[in-house]
Amino acid sequence: MGRVKRRSCAPSRPRPGSYYRETRLDASLGSDILVPWPCCRFCHQLDFSTSGALCVALNKAAAGSAYKCFKERRVTKAYLALVRGHVQESQVTINYAIGRNSTEGRTHTMCIEGTHGCENPKPSLTELLVLEHGLYAGDPVSKVLLKPLTGRTHQLRVHCSALGHPIVGDLTYGQAEGQEDHPFRMMLHAFYLRIPTQAECVEACTPDPFLPALDACWSPNTCVQPLEQLIQALRTDPDPDPMGGGPRPCSPSTPQPRPGRPPPETEAQRASCLQWLSEWTLEPDN
Repeated sequence: MGRVKRRSCAPSRPRPGSYYRETRLDASLGSDILVPWPCCRFCHQLDFSTSGALCVALNKAAAGSAYKCFKERRVTKAYLALVRGHVQESQVTINYAIGRNSTEGRTHTMCIEGTHGCENPKPSLTELLVLEHGLYAGDPVSKVLLKPLTGRTHQLRVHCSALGHPIVGDLTYGQAEGQEDHPFRMMLHAFYLRIPTQAECVEACTPDPFLPALDACWSPNTCVQPLEQLIQALRTDPDPDPMGGGPRPCSPSTPQPRPGRPPPETEAQRASCLQWLSEWTLEPDN
């Protein structure tokens, strides 16, 4: 299983209806990119404008194992975001059902239950923890950690907007058109990912991209909760296990082999793939 640190605006969305068809890295990242491992498959997806951790399977069996964890909601995910305004509570549970928007001109978007044109809303739950208050290009913003406990389309963006604190740079659910001129990207980043597959515990914690040293427009002035403590809590929390009725620990040291499992890749194949993945993540944006 490989872990990729994805840049904002690099495509990752697989074709609907299949978690492994038409999702090879060379097809998704561009025909000019040659992937040395022909069976790489995305295990999940991020919105087009979201950066951060993305899990890539090295073969079909690994993709199926990871996909099963996502389907059973046993994956731990956390995102960093800059949202408009100063969120007053240090922790907020957002519990708005989300459905597809059938309004003309908005059919590609989602909306919360009760909105005109909202079709088939489903229960959706997000935990929001405030890290810092500050200014972005002179406007008040909050830096937050978001933990989606369900996996609806555009869930974090819709929930933050419904809360009255849209994500900075979100052109779909954010401020009125023409008022998102300062951000160079949507300020949403997949920060932490843990997938407890049967073969291994796949874990990734990416660097924080929302720092004044990386973006001079961002100026924090009040620390509400230190990110380091929340990282430790994420790593020690048991894995959710809704299908089994309770949490269970992520145990990378005790793999559970299954009969009929295909032989693992060779060390040379794995080294070649990991080298390519590391080179791609370090490649600067043009």
